[in-house]
Amino acid sequence: MIVNWGYNAWGGKYPPYDRDDLIPVEIAHYRSLDYVTPGIIMEGGSVEFNGAGTVLTSRACLLNQNRNAHLTQAKIEQYLCDYYGVQQVLWVEEGIVGDDTDGHIDDTVRFVNEDTVIAAYESNRNDANYPFLQEIHHELKAMRLLNGKQLNIVELPMPDPVESDGLRLPASYANFLITNGSVIVPTFRCAKDQQALDIIGTCFPDRKIVGIDSTDIVWGLGSFHCLSQQEPSV
Repeated sequence: MIVNWGYNAWGGKYPPYDRDDLIPVEIAHYRSLDYVTPGIIMEGGSVEFNGAGTVLTSRACLLNQNRNAHLTQAKIEQYLCDYYGVQQVLWVEEGIVGDDTDGHIDDTVRFVNEDTVIAAYESNRNDANYPFLQEIHHELKAMRLLNGKQLNIVELPMPDPVESDGLRLPASYANFLITNGSVIVPTFRCAKDQQALDIIGTCFPDRKIVGIDSTDIVWGLGSFHCLSQQEPSV
């Protein structure tokens, strides 16, 4: 069964996208699979799962008027529960500067296991991301999981700003890709690269941590998780 979520190029930013929106149905036809169409816009980078009934997302993205203006937060939560099979939706407010997706969670907060998250953190008070990431940390600390537990929060530094033609790009070490045997981590020719790799390594002791220069890739306003994403085990 394929879920045929709607797609509108991150809020209508990159038309035409009508043929992109057809891909899930075309795959279903090609593989002779059934599909269901919820009728709302949804993007893989906007949701992060702990595998135990909880999904993390951001209001800046899913509640944006350029996505599903006809839906309330409660109704979107119901869609998430119905079609992702979760029982709990946890919300942060914002994303990072330069993110054309309006706040995809995969640049800010990632689950490591059922009750631990890696959260992007900015220590420079003068950086544009500082207030947004501070707010996310306050929100994470107040959250409780289905079992009543608080989240364990692992702070992950942000890289130094990466710019192109004066535009701040959404460079974040949190946009890593978890594979069966490794974790592919974007690096940015920055002094903090090794620190980020070491922190992520402590969170995934059973996987090889592979850092790959993403400086040129992030010019396209994303990195390895944006480019590929994971497939859940079924």
